[in-house]
Amino acid sequence: MKKDGYLDLFLTFARIGGLTFGGGYAMLPMLQKEVVESKAWASEEELLDYYAVGQCTPGIIAVNVATFIGNKLKGTLGGIAATLGVVAPSFVIILVLAAAIHNFADNEYVRHALAGIRVAVAVLVVNAVIGLWKKGVKGIAGVIAFSAVFLISVFFAVSPIWIVLAAIVIGIIYGQVFKAREEKS
Repeated sequence: MKKDGYLDLFLTFARIGGLTFGGGYAMLPMLQKEVVESKAWASEEELLDYYAVGQCTPGIIAVNVATFIGNKLKGTLGGIAATLGVVAPSFVIILVLAAAIHNFADNEYVRHALAGIRVAVAVLVVNAVIGLWKKGVKGIAGVIAFSAVFLISVFFAVSPIWIVLAAIVIGIIYGQVFKAREEKS
């Protein structure tokens, strides 16, 4: 198999999609390991940018990130291969479960297993948030922006779209002000 080819993209993202539970955020640690550390398909900064853009666009963050990476490496067909790879395992598993779920929904063992999975997924999400915090929240300005966005999203009924758009504008303005201050020094 050709390294970094379409099949490699598909299989890598199929492994990510098939071995992580809990949705897009639970996939973030595995995406980090595979895409940055193992395959070197993106830098940590690029992956963080893909997370951010993937979160701001419609759809599932892991699917969006897979599409971005596949497109970066192999163009449109690479984006399609990576996207199909990340969704194929879930699609197959959901089809099988949908066909049989009514037989097992009231099973005590299944209910307890799902409760255990929810706890594990919560830990994976917290781990992903901590990783994003370490890589994305820089300096006092980052802490202030994080705190403001957190408080607004928790205590006010503001659409995430407006929060993200405001963060984009503030980031651009802050970047320009910071750049102007550096040029004067």
